[in-house]
Amino acid sequence: MERPKFKRVVLKLSGEALAGNQGYGINQDIISSIAQQVKDVRNNGTDVAIVVGGGNIWRGIAGSAKGMDRATADYMGMLATVMNSLALQDALEKAGVDTRVQVAIEMRQIAEPYIRRRAIRHLEKGRVVIFAAGTGNPYFSTDTTAALRAAEIEAEVILMAKKVDGVYDSDPVKNHSAKKYEKLGYMEVLNQGLGVMDSTAASLCKDNEIPIIVFNINQQGNILKVVLGEQIGTIVGGDKQ
Repeated sequence: MERPKFKRVVLKLSGEALAGNQGYGINQDIISSIAQQVKDVRNNGTDVAIVVGGGNIWRGIAGSAKGMDRATADYMGMLATVMNSLALQDALEKAGVDTRVQVAIEMRQIAEPYIRRRAIRHLEKGRVVIFAAGTGNPYFSTDTTAALRAAEIEAEVILMAKKVDGVYDSDPVKNHSAKKYEKLGYMEVLNQGLGVMDSTAASLCKDNEIPIIVFNINQQGNILKVVLGEQIGTIVGGDKQ
């Protein structure tokens, strides 16, 4: 068995990634594929924590733009991430992976409250931990949640699973001449507004020196490839060495 490059990772999944081509809701084939990939990574000895967005069900910022109270809209978005997390937990458990969902908003009947030491203990026991409901606060994105939780559990890297195979200087769907970056510094991402993650999350990663790898989730086996150190996607780190 090939030795992994990383001992502990945070996998950030967008809600849109769970929807697949249908654009909304949860695509069962997609979520089963992700579960199998996570199982392969876990079986290879890497601790896996997951943060999942809710954009396939509800986007708080979109609700706010249409006149809804921003805090209310964001809380609805947090609940959407809980729905996605429970669906992902179900897929992982069916694949034979021990899983725990921890929520930043207390809801005892369906998940544990987020407790840092308990999360670390779950990871040490080989369980996959899914962090749901964002940070528990409005005005913060699930990107920020991923950066915060990665720092708290001492993850070595954040794996940003996207529908594209890396970071480009413009939208590769609209611009076929868009340039893909192999490596970027944190400040380049912030100064150029490249959309890897929001500025709060990127600043957290910069301050805590947590690298980010952006890659295509739709390619089967890519999560394991990244964990094993294969050069795919775009690496965001302290500089462009």
